[in-house]
Formats: sequence, C-alpha cells, structure tokens
Amino acid sequence: MPTQAWDMAPGSPHLPHPPHTMKYRKSGKFNTLDSRLGQVSALGFGTMRLPTTGKPADIDEPVTEQMICNALDAGVNYIDTAYPYHEENSETVVGKVLANGYRDKVSVATKMPVWAIETAKDFDRYLNEQLEKLQSEHIEFYLLHCLQDAWWKKVRDLGVIEWSEKAKADGRIGKLGFSFHDSLDVFKTIVDDHDWEFCQIQYNYVGEDHQAGTEGMKYAAEKGMAVIIMEPLFGGSLANPPEGLQKVYDASGKEGTPADLALQCLWDKPEVSLVLSGLTAPEHVTENVASACRSGVGTLSAADHGLVGRLQAAYEELAPTPCTKCGYCMPCPNGVDIPSNIALHNSGVLFQNNSLKLSKNIYAMLPDEKKAVSCVACGECEEQCPQKIEISEVMARIAEDLKWDE
Repeated sequence: MPTQAWDMAPGSPHLPHPPHTMKYRKSGKFNTLDSRLGQVSALGFGTMRLPTTGKPADIDEPVTEQMICNALDAGVNYIDTAYPYHEENSETVVGKVLANGYRDKVSVATKMPVWAIETAKDFDRYLNEQLEKLQSEHIEFYLLHCLQDAWWKKVRDLGVIEWSEKAKADGRIGKLGFSFHDSLDVFKTIVDDHDWEFCQIQYNYVGEDHQAGTEGMKYAAEKGMAVIIMEPLFGGSLANPPEGLQKVYDASGKEGTPADLALQCLWDKPEVSLVLSGLTAPEHVTENVASACRSGVGTLSAADHGLVGRLQAAYEELAPTPCTKCGYCMPCPNGVDIPSNIALHNSGVLFQNNSLKLSKNIYAMLPDEKKAVSCVACGECEEQCPQKIEISEVMARIAEDLKWDE
C-alpha cells in the first residue's frame, strides 16, 4: 500500500495519531472481550514473523518494540504469540515490550504446544513458563496450538478441559480456544466436543475451501464462537501475488493494493471476529492499521466481489494440479488425505517463498498416514477422479516437494 499521511516521523519512536479510527468488532463470545477493553480491534498483531537480525531467534528488539507500540497506539488491542515462535523467543520479547507501560492496553493470546504434551503435569509446566516469559500473571486468550485429530484426542484424554477450568478459576487464563490445521470433519468434531469460546483458522480468498474453510467458519460462528483468521495474506503472498493474479488485479483498474483487497474481503464477512496479520516491518503496521480503519461488514462493493472471484478463478487455473476438491477420490484405503495434500502443494508451488514454507510446515504436522508419502499407488482413487488426475504420480511429487530440506 502507499505510504499514509500519518506514517512514522523520522526519529520518532511512535506514530502520531492516525486520521482514521480503528474499527472494533462484536462477534460470538467476543461481545465481552474483557472488562477492560470491551470489543476487539478488527486487526490483531501477529508475532510469528517479527524482524530479525539473523537467525529466527534473533529478534530485532528495538524495531519490534517500535512496531508493537505503534500498533497499540493506533488502537490495536490484541496481540498473538505462541510458545514455538522465533525458536521460543517471541513470548519473551512480547513480554518485554508490554511491560514498558503497554500491558493494560492489550489482550494477549498465546498457545499451548500440544504436540509436546506427554502427561497432564505438562499443562501447568508450559503455562507457567509462558506466564513468566510474558511477565504477566494472566493470559486473556489461551489456545491449544495447531489442533489436529490425534493431538486433540491426546490432550482431551489427558484432561485439558478440566485443567483449563482450574486455570481460569485461579486467574491464569481467561478464554479458552484452539488454532487449527486439519480437515473440515475434524474441525466440526473438535467444535462439538466442548463449549469453546473462540477458534483460530487459516483462511484467505485462495483458501476458502481448505481445512476448516468457509463451512467451518460459519459452523463455529453459528455455535456462538468468535472466529479469528490467521494467514489472511497467505504468508504475505497475496500482498505480492504471482504474475497471473497480478495481471487480473491490474486489469480491474482498482485503486489500492492486492493486500488491502485480501484483508477487506475477510472483514466484509460477519462471521470474522478478528484478522491477525503477521507484521515484519514498521511500514506493515502503517499499512495494515490504515486498512483496518476502513474495514467493515458488508462494505465490499459488487465490483470488488467480482474481482475476488476472478482472482480465485485465476488461481485455480494456474494451480499445478487441476483438483476441484470434489472428494470422489476419498476415502483413501491407506488413509492419505488426497485433497488436502493437493491444496497444500498447489498453494505452495504457485506462490513460493513464505507460502511454500507454510505449506511444508503444515504438511510436516499432518499425521503420517495422511501425508502424500503414505500413498502406495494402488490406483483406486484414480478410477473415481472426474478430472482423470494421475493421483499416484501427483502424490509422489508432493511428497518430494513438501518434505523439509535437509
């Protein structure tokens, strides 16, 4: 986006007040965010991609402090972190920044690393460590991180819900929710297993039918849950889309940027409570806050909806594998989640850079039986595929392309 009139003054640690007002949203159980802050800001500050001076753990603390303070000064009142971010350093840096007079201006969300939980004693061990890192006695929003079928069943059976009620009672956490990376069916099962207050899903205009997707978003909202969106720009890729999508955007004559459109089409949806943006540079704060100040449910024009539809069609046309996600290939007799593997691969290969890293990360977290590498090339799925995709060959390619680099 172009630089705003209220962009950071040279040499000033904070932004002057923006000419527009941050928008706040009501949705589900966020109607009572907490007694201090009331409603949640349309934009949340995500801390998975903070600026660094080298390795991921080497967060550039002065620049990060500037960015967080600028966002909070502009009206952002929700900051999201997690135990593993920046090699377990994100919570510590967030805690340092907020301890400098900002803690009472923001609700903090962080996440339990459910994959690392081995016994019920680990619930307290991780939470208490996180509270210490954040220099706080209370975490307003606590999530079970990256829930998938097997990990949910593990922590559920270890008594995480009963434990969370005790943690609420003693004041260590406020609301309980979960972030999610698995199939729609698993999402609905988890939603139905507990009276959750909120959830966090990956969602953007090229991923409306991936993972929980639009159906899952509406399902959670109908249950009264607040819905938080992560990866609204798909790792930044929708801010700088591939050539085919950029041509469609440019041909529309629309003013502004692809990033702003991608954000606005999320805020346009009444089910969305909050959009998290992973911010890496001071100008990202300026741009995202300015976009949030223009946001609102039902504000996207008919022309904008049409443009989003054309961008989605261009994405499908450019995708390496022409999968329509009809599901006729399922169930795989060997347990492979064929549509999810193809969706991850299509997005990662088409967008590259951060999106490919994100696809690799999600693929790595899939249960082994669901991964493309578990395909035995039996050919049963190919007999059912209306698109006549040579799925066995595609699975082999996905297994190679999405494996972690040695």
